[in-house]
Amino acid sequence: MTVQTERPPSGAADVLEAGDGGPGRLKPRAVSRAGALAPYLLLLPACAATVLLLGWPLLKDFLLSFQNLNMAQLIQHVTEWNGIDNYKETLTSEDFWRVTLRSILFTAVNVVLIMVLGTLVGLLLARLGKRMRFTLLIGLVLAWAMPIVAASTVYQWLFAQRFGVVNWVLDKLGWHSMADYSWTSSQMSTFFVITMLIVWMSIPFVAINLYAATTTIPVELYEAASLDGAGVWRSFTTVTLPFLRPFLYATTFLEIIWVFKAFAQVLLINNGGPDRLTEILPVYAYIEGIGNQHYGMGAAIAVLTILILLGLTAYYLRIVLKQEEDEL
Repeated sequence: MTVQTERPPSGAADVLEAGDGGPGRLKPRAVSRAGALAPYLLLLPACAATVLLLGWPLLKDFLLSFQNLNMAQLIQHVTEWNGIDNYKETLTSEDFWRVTLRSILFTAVNVVLIMVLGTLVGLLLARLGKRMRFTLLIGLVLAWAMPIVAASTVYQWLFAQRFGVVNWVLDKLGWHSMADYSWTSSQMSTFFVITMLIVWMSIPFVAINLYAATTTIPVELYEAASLDGAGVWRSFTTVTLPFLRPFLYATTFLEIIWVFKAFAQVLLINNGGPDRLTEILPVYAYIEGIGNQHYGMGAAIAVLTILILLGLTAYYLRIVLKQEEDEL
């Protein structure tokens, strides 16, 4: 009679344990556990950098918003907590709500122009030949790659009162009253220059990405639409637009964030003038905090700006998700 002292391998796990891999071979459970942790380990450096470079400054700004900090306290290294007084003063100020409404309207106008013009340029890229497409792409990349300070300086030269190219061209075309026109003397003309700058710098991002999205659309779908008698407009609405819709949603979301936090363009063109009539929330927070040396108030405005931006993006994402559910 034989006595069985070892249990024979009965499954895949036992076979692997008893195989030729030796005692150092990982068990399947350990392998699966390591595979599950791998994505998180890869994300760890990016998360650490985000917490260090973004999370810590946000925390410091949040704590500063509850302090009464001006130049005297800063020199004396005195921390004076005043609770929510900065938020009360900001939320009860008519200037804050006026600037908030101005910021939302400014963002809406710029995003609409950017998306419409960027989409048209992207569709144009898909229609052009190789040489013209390459030339246009080079121009778009150069406009996109130009630093904000350099682009703002160029626009200051273009719209300069005495020696600006725009005034010179308008004068030569017959509008002689525009020869010495000051583009930064009124609210609307200053916003016009800023909008031109922001739209000009943003169109390349939308156009290039939209063109890349059009290259993923199968040609067979256009051929089928043509056989069904669909014209250019119907082919666009039934074939092109459904493929581009996710891209348009994501790009619009990014442009809302980018335009809403436009700081350097507004500050460099006219410092938020004339008479602070072109200030948007980031510039308003900077002038109230740094310019007026009331750093706690500036920090409170910055925190409220972040909350408003989160609210706008959450509302937009809710609309997008609802539309996607209706389509399903």
